[in-house]
Parts: sequence; structure tokens; C-alpha cells
Amino acid sequence: MRTQSFQSVSGALARWTIAAGCLGVLGAGASIGADLGAATAATLPQPEQEMALRGLIQQAVDLVYPALVRIDVVTESGGSGRMKKMRGSGSGAIISPEGYIVTNHHVAGRGSRITVRLTNREELPATLVGTDALSDLSILKIDATARRDPTGPLPHASFGDSETLQLGDVVLAMGSPAGLSQSVTQGIVSNLAMIPPGGSLQIEGESVGELIRWIGHDAVIFPGNSGGPLVNLAGQIVGVNEIGVGSLGGAIPSNIAQGVAKEIIAHGAVSRSWIGLGVQPLLKSMTAENGLVVGSVLPGGPAEKAGLQPGDVIGSFNGQTIPAARAIEDIPAFNRLVFNMPVGSAVPIKGTRHGSPMEWTITTTVREPSLPPEVEVQPMGLTVRNVTKLVSLERKRSNTDGALVVGVRNGGGAAESKPALRGGDILTHINGVSITHTDDLRRMVATIGEKSASPTPSLVTFVRDAEEMVAVVRIGTPSENNRVAKPIRPWLGVQTQVLTREIAEALKVDARKGVRVTNVVPDSPAAKAGVQVGDLFLKLDGRVIPAGSPSDQDVFDNLVLPYPVGDRIAFDGLRNGVPLQLEAQLIATPEATGDLETFRDDNFELTVRELPLAERIAERLPVNTPGVRVSEVQPNGWAALAGIAPGDILLSIDNTVVKTVAEVETLLTRCRETKPKQVVFFIRRNIGTAFAEVEPRW
Repeated sequence: MRTQSFQSVSGALARWTIAAGCLGVLGAGASIGADLGAATAATLPQPEQEMALRGLIQQAVDLVYPALVRIDVVTESGGSGRMKKMRGSGSGAIISPEGYIVTNHHVAGRGSRITVRLTNREELPATLVGTDALSDLSILKIDATARRDPTGPLPHASFGDSETLQLGDVVLAMGSPAGLSQSVTQGIVSNLAMIPPGGSLQIEGESVGELIRWIGHDAVIFPGNSGGPLVNLAGQIVGVNEIGVGSLGGAIPSNIAQGVAKEIIAHGAVSRSWIGLGVQPLLKSMTAENGLVVGSVLPGGPAEKAGLQPGDVIGSFNGQTIPAARAIEDIPAFNRLVFNMPVGSAVPIKGTRHGSPMEWTITTTVREPSLPPEVEVQPMGLTVRNVTKLVSLERKRSNTDGALVVGVRNGGGAAESKPALRGGDILTHINGVSITHTDDLRRMVATIGEKSASPTPSLVTFVRDAEEMVAVVRIGTPSENNRVAKPIRPWLGVQTQVLTREIAEALKVDARKGVRVTNVVPDSPAAKAGVQVGDLFLKLDGRVIPAGSPSDQDVFDNLVLPYPVGDRIAFDGLRNGVPLQLEAQLIATPEATGDLETFRDDNFELTVRELPLAERIAERLPVNTPGVRVSEVQPNGWAALAGIAPGDILLSIDNTVVKTVAEVETLLTRCRETKPKQVVFFIRRNIGTAFAEVEPRW
């Protein structure tokens, strides 16, 4: 995925770039490829070997390439007390006739809007079926009803057996590097037990190296190849590309990917066992011929309850002998044994303690995600996540009740409380009512918000370090639209500058007081009276206009202001040195005044304000033209992702013209009730206009 820093790779260009467009018959090439590969190595001359290899590559491409997809995704993650959005792209492969897609968790696991592009350039919406951060795998499903031919078959690829791979095997990496159209690169298997640098790659708090030993290969991959298939010459998926390390790519073995995919498709998530045990390779001083050493036993976990201690050597697990673990690469195999046990299993373990035989029985419990997804509690101005067993152990708490604060938004109720809430606090009660999970918190806050139109002071109990504290938090969203009736004011429709002594001398006029017309608004009373730019106004209704220095800029407007709407006023002045007399009838100031009413919509994530008359005149817009100004757009919010930017003039929403902020509020409030898939904003930017399709997540 382009937005992930650990996806950076470097390397030479691949020797092959093949873009096959025809469909193959899945599964038909396996035995043919193996037989032809053997013949190539043993009997064919060099040129014919190259031709045979090219034929195998083309056959593999024909089988898998049509199932390749580019994934464009809007992801959401918590930051500064609110959920922030980012655009990204990655790759994937269709693995079933029903349209299921395998890709990386770091590509689509946080996706709130997902679009896939097939190799025939058909773009389709997809949904996230389930995701698994520990294996860095996600499963998507194409919305087949949106296809040009909904009844037509979907191309799909099949998994192969990653355990059959050998060093030197030719493999193909397929994907959409840098968000481009699909591509293919060629390389060989370089490593069959590649472990993340330092033994760990952290994704959503999960250490991927606990489970995964990558297939290392030198088929060139770039950011955007993430989630794309690694393919053998039989046209089977033997890995899912995840990262680049120097000139090598790393792929998740297909045997793991296939198992995760099956469980997510069947249940929507992956269930794993946990025993509260940390293991490491045997120490160099140990003479054991098999097994691994217990490095840590978490307090209160199944392993502690079973009696295991740091330093114990585990020789067999559930009757299966553990090969001697001499390096960190040997650890994932044991972890997979633990993870794959059914939750609640009573597992026999044999080993030694200080050389003496030992036996234990551990009853596994469910393994929770290290970092549950965070959610935004907008009326409080913060993001929270559920408290896990591990967090409770670390904080020495007896239960997992509460909501863990992840971030606090500046200016929100949580940030303004005394004391202010902060990341790491665990919220336990609101107004004396217990919080068990984040759903409880959101429900309580919503109820409080429904009872009042303004923020409501509420007593929040929270745990910080070893202290239980309380704070009064104002829960709710301040009203931004306390509209009052606008006074009716007279309007002439001109802009002026003071006639200073220096300007009068330069214009060779004897007058020392007055104003010079700098702009005449089209269709205004001044325009209808024949006023022109450059006219000098010296008297208003026979009275000298007392403006002679730059500080008198507002004098002329203040002289007009007391007149009732509908009155006629007369001007004496000069035009090109010739005496001038004009008369104009004042009208009411157009609706677009300088009163900057605003409205913020948190679903569309933008703020609009009235477009004042001064701005309309400055931009040479008709004074009564519809539209409001977009004053703020939340970075990476739904409006921003649709291309709307601060400064744009919003002209209409779903073909309904908007003239005021109140009309925008009415239309967007109605959208919250009807929840349309897209809302079309028609905007003006500089001299151009454009349609922006905003697709909020309801």
C-alpha cells in the first residue's frame, strides 16, 4: 500500500513484464508445468529452454492475471481525537467464483470505502468481509450486481501448496505498483524462512513475526504491490506479497493465507487460542535435542495457572514433538500450534525444568486483538477503544471494563474539562453509570446529547495510572446557528475611495473633500442611475461629503446608511472635470450581507458560511447569485476526498440551488435521514465549475 512506510523497496527492473488478457482453465497447468519444467532442465538446448520457460510464464500469467485486482481504498484511523481518513491503493486476487478477494490487512483492513479495478478496467465496489492484523490478511467481496454483466463468470485463481516451494523456483509477482494498472514481474525464491528485521513487524499492535515466516523472492515489487499474489509456474497462488526488504520481496505463505481466508469467509473473523506464554529459542548453554524455552509467563494467564515458569523447556505440545528451536525463525511454527488449537482446549504439554521431566495441562482461552479498533465519540471530542486482557494485566486491573482513551481533540469537551482527559485514561462511569465497552460509552453520550440542544455538563469517572479521578465534561455539540433577523439596510451599489488632496491635485480639480467611485455593481441603483467608475462625488443631497484623508474611508457609507429604503438621493460631482448631477433610488441590501453565519456538518466533514456582499463584488459575481462559501474542509474527510476545497463556492446540492447556509443545513440534515449513497455538490472554483460526488459513510 502506498501509504505504508515499511513497503519501501528498491531493485532493478524485472526482466519480464507481461500483460496477458485471455482467461485460462484453472488447475489445468499444474502437471503440465511440472513435466515441462523437468524436460527443460534435462534435455533442451539453451535457446529452447528459454522459449519453454517463457511458455510456462505465459501459461501462469493466463491463469492468474485475469483474477488480479487493483484496490483503491479510503481507510480510517484515529488521530488527535477524531477518525481521520486517507486514500491508498494496493493489490489483490479473486480467489472464488463468488468474488472473494485476498489482500493485505494493511491495504484494506481499515477500509471504509473500497473499489476494485479488474484487468478489463471494470471498476466495482467491494465490501470488507473480515480482516486479521496478525497475519496481515483481509478478505473482500466484490459487489457483483454492479458489474456490466452481473450474470457473467468472474475470473478467479486458486491457491497452491507453499510447502512445496524450493530455493531457486521461478515465481511471478503480480500487482498494481504505485496504483498503476496491473503488472507482472519475475524472480526466484530466495529464502523460505525470512523473518522481519529484528524479529518483528508491528501492524495494529500485532507482531507479524509471531506467525509469519515470509517467502523471500527477488521478483521486483514496489509500494502498491501489497496484497498481490506470488504465483508459481503452475499458475497457482503460493504467497501474498506483503513487504519489501532491500532488493527482496516478502510474501505470506499461501498455506497460511488459504486457512485465514476460509475462516474469514465462513465466520467473518479468525479465532485463535491464547495461553499467556512467551517463548524463545533454546539458550546456547542448553543441551536439549528438541523444544524451546519459556521466556515469560503472563500473570493470571492459562500458562501461569497450569504451573509453567520462565526457564522451563517445552518438548512437546498436544502430543506433537517440538523440533529444537535454535533461532528466531523456528518460533512461528510453535506459535501456529498454539493459535490453531480450538479455544477452550485442554492441551497436554511435556518438557523439563532444570533437567527434570515435567508435564502440564493448559486450557486455552480466546486470543484478543492487541489493539481493538478505535471509535470516535464526537460529542466528547475523543477516540476510544475497548480494554483488552493485556492492557488490564499491564495496568494491574481486575477486569476489562471501561473505554480506553486513544486521542483527544483540541477544543472538544474532553480537552476542555478540568482536569482534561488524555490518551491512556480509562473511562469507567458517566454520571455514576458503569461503562463496560465502547458501545456503552457511545450509547450514553448519544442519550445525553438527545436531551439537550447545547453541551451538557456530565460527571466522568476515569482511571489514570493508579488513581481514580473525576472530571466534569461538557457533552454535546455547540449550536453554531443562532440566527437572528437581519436589519434592513439601504444599498447604493458602489465602492469608493477618499478624494485626498494629493489625488485632487493629480486630477487637477479644485475640490478638497469628497470620494471617487472605484466600482459600480451591475444592476445596482448606482448602475441604473448612470454612475461610472472615476466619477467624483462631492455633495450628497446638497451637503459636502466630509472625506479628505484616508481615515475617512467609511464616511460616505455612513452618510447613506440612515436613509430609508426606497428614498431617492442626489449627488453633485464631476466627471472628467465636467460638473455632474445624478439621482438614485436606494433599495434594500441584497441577502448576502457581511453577517457570516456558518454551519458545520460532521457527516460530510465540511463547514460552509454565507458569501458576503464584499466577496461577491470582489470576485465580480452577481450580487444575488446563489451559493455559499466552503470555509473549512476536514483533511482527508469525505468532502475532501471528493475534491472539495476551502474557498470553493457551493452552488447546489443534488440539483437543488442553495442561497443560504440555512438551506445547506436543511438539505444535509435531510441526507442524514435518507442516507443516499452519493450526494452531488456543484461547486465553483475560480472561473470553472465542477461536480463533486461526496459519499459519506452513514
